[in-house]
Amino acid sequence: MNWDYPQPYTLSLAPGPDDIDGLNHTNNAVYVRWCEQVGWAHSESLGLGIEDYRRLDRAMAIRRGEYDYILPTLLGEELLLGTWLVGGDGKLSMERRFQLVRSRDGVTVLRGRWELVCIDISGGRPRRMPPEFIEAYMPQVVSAG
Repeated sequence: MNWDYPQPYTLSLAPGPDDIDGLNHTNNAVYVRWCEQVGWAHSESLGLGIEDYRRLDRAMAIRRGEYDYILPTLLGEELLLGTWLVGGDGKLSMERRFQLVRSRDGVTVLRGRWELVCIDISGGRPRRMPPEFIEAYMPQVVSAG
């Protein structure tokens, strides 16, 4: 695969019948859902799941999401979705990137990025990342340059 960054956390996917829209392509909303799935799976692999977020009363919330839909995908097509943390100040914000590729030829069909901000869950206000977030996430940050 020709990944944008080294060592992605990956999730294998294939559009099912419910993912296909009236144009016989994967619906754009499905890609957003897949990005959320791989983002959570990556976070859980680093030791931070939703229960940890609740216990700490902190969450990395999406402030901004951007998706570039490059090529359509079709029913049953084997895909691989990669994600990375590519930026973070170790205080309040991080950036997560996504790249979706077709397994058969390695062609990129989607790229995405999220700007994330740490918030307190109870009030929704920006708050500094707790030490657990810094310890889990910051060593995973790869260079966006």
